[in-house]
Amino acid sequence: MTANTDTRTVQALRSDLALQIARHIRCSGQTQVAAAKRLAVPQPTVSQIMHGKVSQLSLELLIRIAVRAELPVVLQTGKDAEEAGAFVVGEPLQESRILRSKVADEAHQALSEDARNLTPQQRLEAHARHSQMMVALHRAGRKSRRAR
Repeated sequence: MTANTDTRTVQALRSDLALQIARHIRCSGQTQVAAAKRLAVPQPTVSQIMHGKVSQLSLELLIRIAVRAELPVVLQTGKDAEEAGAFVVGEPLQESRILRSKVADEAHQALSEDARNLTPQQRLEAHARHSQMMVALHRAGRKSRRAR
């Protein structure tokens, strides 16, 4: 891994984490001013995040903002910068603007109940498989965006 790969990986993590935070803020329906107050950051910082202008924001600051937002994320790195990404895990926002279905809710409930019955080793293996699938999806998305 080269220094250039390190830099590109951090840039990818920064961009993806900012995107997840921006989605979270949009789904919450909050104004930038309200989000800034709740996340204990200046409103211009929220504006930068919402507009994807995050090259001057540190990855550490974005992690702190995600923690303050109670946004459950996993940061993924890999051999190449293209494998890096930030993925939301856990419970989705329960906003009325998000379309939900009875089947999806029942499936989510069943998965949650099953997850509670797993041993720690089984949970770790399931998380590793999930991470591998997320990396594959992330790569496919980036490849698709480059092809456009």
